[in-house]
Formats: sequence, C-alpha cells, structure tokens
Amino acid sequence: METLIPAYRELGKKRYRETAGLYYEDFEVGDVFEHRPGRTITDVDNIWMTLLTMNVQQVHFDAAYAAQTEWKKMLVDSTFTLALLTGMSVRTVSAKVVANLGWDKVKATHPVFPGDTLYAESKVLSKRESKSRPTQGIVTVSTRGVNQDGAEVMSFERTMLIYKRDHSPEGAAGY
Repeated sequence: METLIPAYRELGKKRYRETAGLYYEDFEVGDVFEHRPGRTITDVDNIWMTLLTMNVQQVHFDAAYAAQTEWKKMLVDSTFTLALLTGMSVRTVSAKVVANLGWDKVKATHPVFPGDTLYAESKVLSKRESKSRPTQGIVTVSTRGVNQDGAEVMSFERTMLIYKRDHSPEGAAGY
C-alpha cells in the first residue's frame, strides 16, 4: 500500500521535519479520508464558543434553561461543530491550502451534546486547475461528522484553493 502523505521530509543526515497535507496533484476524485483523532466536546468548549461569537441562545450555556427544552440538556453550538469538523480535516485536505473558497450545503443532521466525541471523514468530489493561478488548483470535498455512536451529526462541502507541488511556502529556503 502506497502512502500519499509522507509523515516526514528528510532535511539532512538523521534530521527530519514533520509534514502534513496533500498537494493539488495528490487529490483523486472519490478518495475518502478518515480524520483522526476524534475530539470529545466539553461544556467549556461549548460555552467559550457561545461567548466568543456572542451567541445568546440560552440552550448553549444555561443548563437550567436547557433542562426545560425537549433536549433536557445543553446543546453544542452548531457553528462550533462546523469549525471542529473543518479543523479535524485540515491535516489531510487543507494543510496545503492557499485559501478556503467556501462552505456549501451545510446540514446539521443530529444534535450534539457536551460529552459527545466526534470523528470526521472527507470525500474528494472534484478538482480542477485554477484558470487564474497556474501554481494552484481548486478542490472540493464533502465532509461528514459522526458521533461516538456512528450517528451523522453534520455534513458540508468545502471548496479550497490548494498549492501545486513545488509551489508552496514549504519549498521556501529555511522552512
């Protein structure tokens, strides 16, 4: 089995640097990447996110209020779930990103609660050369997140501008 992503780049005798991510040329439509490790969400994660974003929906930070809802406990802010699943995919699908171009078709498909552990996977949907940037390409992936029970909690598509091999800052002297 061939490895797409070398974990280390040799810099010299007995000296290596960690690497991450795929270059544009490495993406193949239909490939699926399981992102690990998973991440268990805490009450603090959820409360900080609501405070940082000024989200005043009480179900995210007021346990007494949340106990009166159909959920009977606090819900995790869905923007935190989106950010977490995106972050989980970075090591593979966007470590060589120039820019994120957009998130589309975002669907929150199952409630997420503090204490849930999430895992993510991304499938390559499409890729094409950039018309205006010959050293880069455009890649779209579909990412889905599942909880510890295997229930899908969110899905979305993300489109990114990705460096081509030999054109990223990693090739710069001293990096």
